[in-house]
Amino acid sequence: MNDSEGNIVDPPARRGAKVAMTVALRSPGLLGALIPVDNAPVDANLKGDFGKYLEGMREIEEAGVRKQAEADQILKKYEDLVSIRQFLMTNLVKGPQSSSLTLRIPTKTLMLSLGNMGDFPFKNPDETQYKGPTLFVRGTRSHYVADDVLPVIGRFFPKFIVHDIDCGHWVISEQPEAFRQAVVGFFRNLDTD
Repeated sequence: MNDSEGNIVDPPARRGAKVAMTVALRSPGLLGALIPVDNAPVDANLKGDFGKYLEGMREIEEAGVRKQAEADQILKKYEDLVSIRQFLMTNLVKGPQSSSLTLRIPTKTLMLSLGNMGDFPFKNPDETQYKGPTLFVRGTRSHYVADDVLPVIGRFFPKFIVHDIDCGHWVISEQPEAFRQAVVGFFRNLDTD
């Protein structure tokens, strides 16, 4: 996604927030603005949902399902909210040699990496900063951007603002309109600055 001046802006639903923050810190000139969604630039322990989601995705792969509806039936055992199930299913693709749905990254690889998925590669905010406009969107019922990490966020991203949305971790899936409004408001404010 590009801003009004043609700069790349983080598309939060396509890449993980930690990857986007890492890109911003490593190559700040690539981004015109940054919008991490419910993540902070700190090492974080992933909560139990991620493991159960991977179990559901593993079951989908093992069942050899061919349709999203079949995958959804399996995921219902692991997640009640349809918006989160739909988000999880965006990781499914038709296999190159079969008509079965598979994960873009095999579940075995993800399961082996689960313990490190919450890590952040930068540890010292005094060594590098992204000084572009940054909107941290956080779910108020999520623990990933707690108030006590805001000072660290400010040291890595000194031009940050926080926008809270009443939801859990899956902000875009749970509250898409509230998220859209936050992003539009952020860009409108950039245009007036």
